[in-house]
Amino acid sequence: MLIVGIVFVHVPFDPQSDAYIGQFGAFDWVRAFLGDMLFRIGVPCLSAISGMLLFRKGLDGLDYTKVLRSKAKSILVPFLLWNGVVFLFVLVTQSAGLGDGYFPSVLESTWREVVTLALATEDWPINLPLYFLRDVLLCILLSPLIGLLVKRYPVITIATLLAYVVLPMPNLIFLKKSVVLGFSTGAALAIHNADIRKLDRFAMPIVAAVLMAALAVFVCLFMTGPDDHPLWLDIAYGMITVIGGLGAWELTRLLRDTRLGRALITAPGGLSFWIFCAHYPILMTGWMIWQKFDIGPYPIFYIVALPITFFLLLFSHGLAIRWTPRFYGLMTGQRSTGRTHKLTATGRTFAFSKGD
Repeated sequence: MLIVGIVFVHVPFDPQSDAYIGQFGAFDWVRAFLGDMLFRIGVPCLSAISGMLLFRKGLDGLDYTKVLRSKAKSILVPFLLWNGVVFLFVLVTQSAGLGDGYFPSVLESTWREVVTLALATEDWPINLPLYFLRDVLLCILLSPLIGLLVKRYPVITIATLLAYVVLPMPNLIFLKKSVVLGFSTGAALAIHNADIRKLDRFAMPIVAAVLMAALAVFVCLFMTGPDDHPLWLDIAYGMITVIGGLGAWELTRLLRDTRLGRALITAPGGLSFWIFCAHYPILMTGWMIWQKFDIGPYPIFYIVALPITFFLLLFSHGLAIRWTPRFYGLMTGQRSTGRTHKLTATGRTFAFSKGD
């Protein structure tokens, strides 16, 4: 569900169709809530799962060298391939005079900016959602230090990172500050053997409380516009992105035994990773075509773009498995395409790929 929700976050728009202008009434309100609040606040849950899985055997069980080798195959290589493919696509289209204004200009960038677009060294990668993989890789590189800190000083460490996330502080080496907080929280839970399944009996009220809090903060954000928020509102939004991870976790508990939940759990292991890495260029290409031929008003694009994108993602995923299984394995960080990767964290099974 979290991966599916991320697709909603990246549906493109232009300044004229910005939801905060409000020209489409309730439609703008709904899409802004979905994209800027509801599905965005689940990202810390993904990084928390990564931290829990990495430290599921405790700090003493962390084989740092083995982890680096494994993550180079399961995260770094897919990051380079997916971002490289999109980089080449943008380079070709912009060289042909197409696509200007949709992606960063590769042709007019300095060499330093080109390296950043390709490798995310200083700023966002050209395949924007892959910032998450980049920041998770940084967390993994720092995992011995993170593990040591959350083992000896869990409260101080998490509180410090919480302040780092919610206060207007420089991002330093991370593109999204909430990733390191989520990762460290997951690491702390695993190292201290916290049984968060005890919260499952409160899943419904927790999810409801998170939704109500998110709705309240979003109303304030929508009323003040996308920029120049007061400090208290920025802090409130930062807090929502943190507690949203707990809400997303408990939502999986509610969905686990539903038909949708069972379908996601039994889905091929690389599907979620494929959706995560491929949805952005598909959405952006669709937006380019839509505007090039002036097909219709923005609400129609939003409504048709999502089902078409999911269809293309599922279709391309099936073709890749069937026609290029080895390349598919590289793109999804898996050594085999014939099995489903089910990762179990504190008793709960997820159909996340190895790249999560």
